Amino acid sequence: MSDNPSSPLLGSADRPRSNHSHYSDESHEDTPLLSRSDHAPRYDGVEDQDEDEEIIPSPAATSLRSLQNGHGSTMSTKGGRRWPTAVAIGVLGLLVLGIIAGAFFAPAVVEEYTKEALVIEPTNLSIDSFTSNGVKARVQASFRMDASRVKNKHVRNIGRFGTWIARAVESQESKVEVSLPEYGNILVGTAAVPRVIVDIRNGHTTAVDFLTDLEPGDMEGIRQVANDWLEGRLDQIRVVGKADVGLKSGLIPLGTQSISKSLVFEGNDLPAIPEYNITRLNFREVPIDTSGRRGMAADVSLSVVNSYPIKLTIPPLGFNILVPNCNDNDPYIRLADATTAPVDVEPYSDAVVDVGGIVRELPQDLLQTCPHSKSSPLDLLLGDYIRGNDTTIFVQGSNPPDSDTPDWIMKIISSITVPVPFPGHTFEGLIRNFSLTDTHFTLPDPWAEPGSDESNPQISANIVVIAGLPKEMNFGINVTAVNATADVFYKGEKLGELNLKKWQSAESERIESDNEAQLRITSRIEDVPLNITDDDVFTDVLSALMFGGKTVMLRMEALVDVTLSTVLGELVIKEMPAEGVVPVKPISPGGGFSNLKPRIGELKVLSTSKTSINLQAHVNFTNPTEYTAHIPFVNIHILNNGSIIGDATVQNVDVKQGNNTNILVQATWDPTTFGGEEGAKIGRELLSQYISGFNTTLTFQTHEGSIPNQPALGKALSKFLIEIPAPKLSDPSTGDDRDDDDDRDSKPHFINSAVFHLFSSTAVFTLLSPLQYSTFYIENVNATAFYNHTEPVGYIDYDLPFKVPPGTSQSPKLPVDWSMDSIGYEKLKKALGGELKLDASGTVVVRLGQWREEVWYVGSGIGASVTL
Repeated sequence: MSDNPSSPLLGSADRPRSNHSHYSDESHEDTPLLSRSDHAPRYDGVEDQDEDEEIIPSPAATSLRSLQNGHGSTMSTKGGRRWPTAVAIGVLGLLVLGIIAGAFFAPAVVEEYTKEALVIEPTNLSIDSFTSNGVKARVQASFRMDASRVKNKHVRNIGRFGTWIARAVESQESKVEVSLPEYGNILVGTAAVPRVIVDIRNGHTTAVDFLTDLEPGDMEGIRQVANDWLEGRLDQIRVVGKADVGLKSGLIPLGTQSISKSLVFEGNDLPAIPEYNITRLNFREVPIDTSGRRGMAADVSLSVVNSYPIKLTIPPLGFNILVPNCNDNDPYIRLADATTAPVDVEPYSDAVVDVGGIVRELPQDLLQTCPHSKSSPLDLLLGDYIRGNDTTIFVQGSNPPDSDTPDWIMKIISSITVPVPFPGHTFEGLIRNFSLTDTHFTLPDPWAEPGSDESNPQISANIVVIAGLPKEMNFGINVTAVNATADVFYKGEKLGELNLKKWQSAESERIESDNEAQLRITSRIEDVPLNITDDDVFTDVLSALMFGGKTVMLRMEALVDVTLSTVLGELVIKEMPAEGVVPVKPISPGGGFSNLKPRIGELKVLSTSKTSINLQAHVNFTNPTEYTAHIPFVNIHILNNGSIIGDATVQNVDVKQGNNTNILVQATWDPTTFGGEEGAKIGRELLSQYISGFNTTLTFQTHEGSIPNQPALGKALSKFLIEIPAPKLSDPSTGDDRDDDDDRDSKPHFINSAVFHLFSSTAVFTLLSPLQYSTFYIENVNATAFYNHTEPVGYIDYDLPFKVPPGTSQSPKLPVDWSMDSIGYEKLKKALGGELKLDASGTVVVRLGQWREEVWYVGSGIGASVTL
């Protein structure tokens, strides 16, 4: 035996220790806690050695390490109750060491023999019952001496001889005290060990089975050790067990031995919170008092892994459920009360723990916005949860629901706050259907500040969402408001961003189905900006809408903020991920812009210059889609034969479904300025064809300046050309604007009719002006009249200006130079007193205000009366 009977037999008092494992008076009840480990707990025991001796783990230490692996999970459920239990088993080996060491004449040799040869294998540890002061534990183990484990040959021989003579040793009833030297020798607990007899001969196995009373010691000390362990500050800990043991061998009393044993736990050898799985989670409404108030109940079932040979029944316990505050240093927020049913723990079997919790109301601290932040603690908690991230809640013991639960258990668990990782739940796939109805588009406001909502296209629509409800949510819920930011995709490519920054009112309806419950959410969004981020994708979408003839599917990926009305009041869930497909019906069922059926009505001249005419027109067209739109401002180019000949502007126009009439458009005719010499030539050709009654069309195309502050949008739209037929000449008195594409001669012409005077060699023409409100002048006429398209009748060369007012008018008498020797003139004379159909062609110089242009004219089937 050692000269100092109380000196440790395992572990060195001079071993380096963690800076955090010394005793401290600080309270760690509300400090952050250690995350769980996925590795099985273990510990090592090491004996004090002289400086020159090799440090070798003893058989007792090896056995005790196996024993610790057998009951390492008790801390997670009972706090400090694990230490007395563990040390009680360790003392079994300690007693044997003392018995053998005191029984022989060579105690130092025998002591070394027993330390190396001793093998204790625990077979079962169970809690027989809970008492008012502690627990009664049943310890079952096998004891044997294995001489082959002793390295020194002389020690091995002496030890085998001595134990063969002694055969067996017996210890009397004793009391073991367990303390922590690095924590000021605080008393962890005590264990009452009964009388034990073991066979100490080499190779002989003794089955040990006894009951021991375990009582916790200093509650405050246990709390401090537990918090240091949970917070990760416990790198190692040394546990010392001391006992005064009465020994005898056979009939020979060996006196009372003061025995001390030290166990060192360090690194990964320290125990960890056992693994668990949540097998059932259900939320429901429950009444919380007789006044009719209701709260939220949570029913949880856990499967807790028990990898150890430990058996016990845990009585009903009560807990406070705490959640993190804004900062780590802020006190936790109490959210709910929870109770557990009795739990039966079997060796090496998963234990089922049923927990029931009640949230009576949401604390104000949980809902208040954190300093220097836009989020509350609830936002932070739910934010991690709905993204599938593990969140951490904290569990602290409280009053147990069963009065039979011993008070000492409550004192221990209420002094320790345990972090519990709570698995997140992703909400991907909950959005089952997403649609827009009564859609209204607004083009950018030309006077809006760049970058503002009004500087982007805007959408108003009724949103209808069908969302699946998680099976855990079995309580009433109503969505009262939503906002969101959404990315819009077309065929996998990002089109733009839809930003609902303002809260939009919403309502919801629960729909029950066979498989699951669903929620139908409806909301009206108003003027939500759509920021186009890829012009090429936008062009593809427009092309599909205008020419594809099929529904275009746009996919939306959104982060949605939702205001929920629940039994606990209104909750705001921020940035919930959602995904859906929005079907957009085509603008045209496949015929391009033909279904728009655009027509230009009356024209009015506003002003002129040397090269330009500023016009105002009313346009009629049909909107064949379900969509409506508001156009604050848009400017488009007018083209003919590929050249720009003018532009048109529309302001503050509302496009409705179906027929749209009298849409005011302002236009500028200026081929020279827009298209140069080529443009001027094409403009003259277009005017000549128009007054001659040919079918003419105008092409409209957007450009980068079409929509102020949105050049990319105008450029993207420029790929789509809109062709509109020019308005036909009409007689204001009759409204005759015959539109017979197969018979150009049947349409109104600029020269409607003529009267030829043979005697005076003059002609008077009835003219039909294309303008309804302005008078223009003909400054020069150089024309020829034909019979049968080829036979000349006469020539007109007149250079005195005359006016052409709106509608139908007559020209002055124009001198005619007859073709006397032509067949045409002969036909004209034969028609004297009657009428003859003639053709005409020539050039005319026209002046309108400051604008002047020379055009050609071709007319056929002109009704000409012949007089003297």
